[in-house]
Amino acid sequence: MQPPPPPNPYYGQQPPPSYNPYPMPPARPVMPPPVHAHGPLGPPQRLSPYPPPPPPRRPSRRPFVTLFLIGLVVLGVAVIGLSGHGRSRQRTAPTPTNLPTSVPTNSPGAGSTDGGVDKLGDNPLFTAAGPGPVTCTLPRWQSVPAASNAYFTAALPCLDRAWQPVLQSVNLPFHEPKLAFPSGKTWSSPCGSVSQEEAAAFYCNGDQTLYMPMSGLQTDEIGNRPGAYLAVFAHEYGHFVQDLSGVLTAAHKQEYDGVDPDSPASLEVSRRIELQAQCFSGLFLAAAAGRGSVDNTVARDAQNTQDRGDQPGERRDHGTSEHASAWWTQGFVKKTVAQCNTWVASSADVQ
Repeated sequence: MQPPPPPNPYYGQQPPPSYNPYPMPPARPVMPPPVHAHGPLGPPQRLSPYPPPPPPRRPSRRPFVTLFLIGLVVLGVAVIGLSGHGRSRQRTAPTPTNLPTSVPTNSPGAGSTDGGVDKLGDNPLFTAAGPGPVTCTLPRWQSVPAASNAYFTAALPCLDRAWQPVLQSVNLPFHEPKLAFPSGKTWSSPCGSVSQEEAAAFYCNGDQTLYMPMSGLQTDEIGNRPGAYLAVFAHEYGHFVQDLSGVLTAAHKQEYDGVDPDSPASLEVSRRIELQAQCFSGLFLAAAAGRGSVDNTVARDAQNTQDRGDQPGERRDHGTSEHASAWWTQGFVKKTVAQCNTWVASSADVQ
């Protein structure tokens, strides 16, 4: 078996999907969203994605990290990209089919995924309905550490309430993740070290923690737009859902076991992971939109900051900006976990 890549390769979020209705017809393929269907509600913005995670830890799995790469400022436009690298040219997408439509909490054992099912496209997760309506009561966003930490701390139980019923409905395990707010320009975790030049936020399965460093969020470029930050947080939480369900373990076995991590096949697995986290972020925002603190402006800002992805010359491990945006919107519009099943999508739909 080839040794796993270093714990700090680019991988990310948000993030970013796979789909198929809950009594999901086994043989029926699910079509991903058209790359430009349901375009952003306003001027597109994007951030950059993050690196690929080393293999997950089983009772003795190795830890991996999923990073939400920092964005770039291009012509004055903040690029808020999630997990992803290069941005490829625009393509014509298929028409979607009509498918049925640190603050530790309860800490589990580090890296534990007991009860998860190590499967991809046929994972029980994709037979579950999407998150039901959830009301989030969040403090006002301010771009200072104390306020942003309070914002994410308040958002965490809201994400828990959205995803717990989804996982438990198909007998998958659930427990709360941990949340950390590292300071400085370089952040350490059981998955290795990450710098603010590499990522905006990340999830490490070694301690099942979402890392949300204030210094990585590019608040100078994004400004007072809480929807953008909430979408990043929901993307990282999406990786936690993948971890609990067993999807992440199965994906990393396929991505790293005896395979060159830079091979086209391995990079495609990475893109499927990241684009799925994108779709899960959209699912959560759809469940919360129009309720409590997630008003239409917050939801609009979340959607308008999804045009992000791999940049020219970077590793093709997160998906193009067009695909990152399309998969996020797929979750936001379709509202079912089955519609986020990137594992049954064609290679052309996870570019």
